[in-house]
Amino acid sequence: MDVAAPRGFRALVGNVGLREDGDDFTALVSDVPAVSAAVFTRSRFAGPSVLLSRSARTSAARGVVVLARNANVATGDEGMANAREIQATVAAAIGLEADELLIASTGVIGRQYPMPRLREHLAELRWPFPPADFDRVANAIMTTDTHPKVVRARCGEATIVGVAKGVGMIEPNMATLLTFFCTDAEIGSDDLDRVFRAVIDRTFNAVSIDTDTSTSDTAAIFANGLAGPVDVDEFAESLRTCALELVQMVARDGEGASKLIEVRVTGARDDDQAKRVGKAIVNSPLVKTAVHGADPNWGRVAMAVGKCEDDDDIRPDRVRIGFGGLAVYPTAATDEVLRLLEEHLRRDHVVIEVDLGIAAGSFVVYGCDLTEGYIRINADYTT
Repeated sequence: MDVAAPRGFRALVGNVGLREDGDDFTALVSDVPAVSAAVFTRSRFAGPSVLLSRSARTSAARGVVVLARNANVATGDEGMANAREIQATVAAAIGLEADELLIASTGVIGRQYPMPRLREHLAELRWPFPPADFDRVANAIMTTDTHPKVVRARCGEATIVGVAKGVGMIEPNMATLLTFFCTDAEIGSDDLDRVFRAVIDRTFNAVSIDTDTSTSDTAAIFANGLAGPVDVDEFAESLRTCALELVQMVARDGEGASKLIEVRVTGARDDDQAKRVGKAIVNSPLVKTAVHGADPNWGRVAMAVGKCEDDDDIRPDRVRIGFGGLAVYPTAATDEVLRLLEEHLRRDHVVIEVDLGIAAGSFVVYGCDLTEGYIRINADYTT
């Protein structure tokens, strides 16, 4: 069933000269006051956009302005002044206070915005913007993504739409990359913040492409209430479904990636330990390359679990390792088992299962294989 866009959202999308061809600017905003929630990178090199958004009305923001292809990070006082000017100019064009609008920027670090060119484009902003075209929004916020990422879901009479970008510099320490959700559901500010943070923790905080935390990570949700009230638990499940689909899109589209890796850790002391072990596995270059080459070297998973050296309750005699339901440890890895394992590793979605045999903690993390393509993309990134 087709899902319509949420009511009351407008978006101006266009090219302001940051990208040679295609859209690189987005202003996404609710027609009416909204409640919102947001989380940001914990990087010590967070850019001006993140710093300004953190100090905005994150519980009552109406929308966000996004610039692609320039991160505006490590740009000093000039970069902060430029980001503040863009935020204020766009907000004024809409009729908002500057702190009612979040700002996000993504791309190359250490370069100033081309402000004369940007000012020329921003001077032409006129409200009202067109009704939001979320497919175009998803396309405009991309950098090295190979395709736009947008999902839609219903929750009672309300609609949720989510967009995301990001395929490299992804090891979240809050949310990850850039991701924005718009909904016409009516939900209280406290409930929205609680639900959003819980969903982010189990979805966007569960993905890793290359162990590198971005300086610009921003995740936000805007709810304007035009569709009326929703059941909070039902809303949480619909939002989780949207976010998880976006996460899997991000992992599949990892720079140079050819396979999605899903690591399911069970039997942990608690969920935090399960997440830590899962990340150790999905972040291992040796695991990633084995998956890429369909090499049935399951010992690399055991190695990755063993790297969690501070977790002294992990004991090899209690650990169980499998791939897609195929047990490989501690059962004997016969020639037939290795053949079946290689067969599983040739799939485009590889599932690794580890049970620690300690307690009931569990977590699922997502990532991708490591290929020559990742090296090529990042060796030539600024050119």
